[in-house]
Amino acid sequence: MSVDVIPFVLDIAEERLEDLRQRLAATRWPDREPVSDWSQGAPLEKVQALVEYWRTDYDWRRCERELNSRNQYRTEIDGVDIHFLHVRSKQENAMPLLLTHGWPGSVVEFLKCIGPLVDPVAHGGSADDAFHLVIPSLPGYGFSGKPRETGWNVRRIAKTWDVLMHRLGYDRYVAQGGDWGAAVTTAMGMARFEGLAAIHLNMPIVMPENPGTDLSEAEQTMLDRMGFYQRWDSGYSTQQATRPQTLGYGLADSPAGQAAWIYEKFYAWTDCNGAPENALSFDDMLDNIMLYWLPNTGTSSARLYWESFHGGFGAKELHLPTGCSVFPKDIYAAPRSWAEKCMHDLIYWNELEKGGHFAAFEQPVQFVQELRNCFRLIR
Repeated sequence: MSVDVIPFVLDIAEERLEDLRQRLAATRWPDREPVSDWSQGAPLEKVQALVEYWRTDYDWRRCERELNSRNQYRTEIDGVDIHFLHVRSKQENAMPLLLTHGWPGSVVEFLKCIGPLVDPVAHGGSADDAFHLVIPSLPGYGFSGKPRETGWNVRRIAKTWDVLMHRLGYDRYVAQGGDWGAAVTTAMGMARFEGLAAIHLNMPIVMPENPGTDLSEAEQTMLDRMGFYQRWDSGYSTQQATRPQTLGYGLADSPAGQAAWIYEKFYAWTDCNGAPENALSFDDMLDNIMLYWLPNTGTSSARLYWESFHGGFGAKELHLPTGCSVFPKDIYAAPRSWAEKCMHDLIYWNELEKGGHFAAFEQPVQFVQELRNCFRLIR
């Protein structure tokens, strides 16, 4: 391992945790919504319950111990410190795998998948399916550094990830991502970096410039869901893509505000049957929210939208071996027909029965199996 790669240990000062509890206790709440559902956003009573649990019962030290047990590091690439987990398998022929989260996610999403991926034998699998894992925090997210200049879009992050993998000594590797992780991973695939053997996406970003009118049922469903998203669910992205700094003042000062900003997406984008707690526990959600609150990354994470939305992203001409797993409650369910128009070496495609946008977080067993099934084809 390079001397430029430095071990990283979390040890948040107790004073910062006490400050958080005091802020939560002093929250000034808005009035209750005049509707009986989530149509105006996260309901007051639901957010109050989450915040009260956060203030009185949540244990950050548990999450801190878990992260510290997973071999954390930081390394500077292109002027930004990149935080990442690096967990090697005891199987020497294990395949190096880069996992990239999105917004409003973090490396926490993958914690339940680490054991089965690096040590499949201990989890009922085959040693032939073992992976060495590299799980970075996007620039401006989690405990990675915050870019101090513009230009940090998905293509620049893609180049940074390739530098990271080679710095760790991996001459041949595969990559996976969802949400912004899918955009970064797709950019890596289109760049065809030396050593990148294949990619897997759990939110394939495929949308023809002109879908036409003679559409299949799956294609029409995709258009309908995208129309709903644009009209009713994309306000967050418009704000983050246009005025991330303005938004950031509220997110940096109010933990309740930061929690609500993320919690609403756990409702909208998980397979939860109307209640986020059906998909993720309060502890799961708050572990993830803490990786925005503690390092104060509400603003810096939002800037990725400002950086990337105006230049475009998504699959255009992708010739690298590619696998896709489509989870039914994701923001949209990409049709295979559209994927095949731009993914010219589509080696794996599966449409699952359960799960949503946060695939590894919600359905870790299924997620692990999807990666095994896909990358088994190119080992």
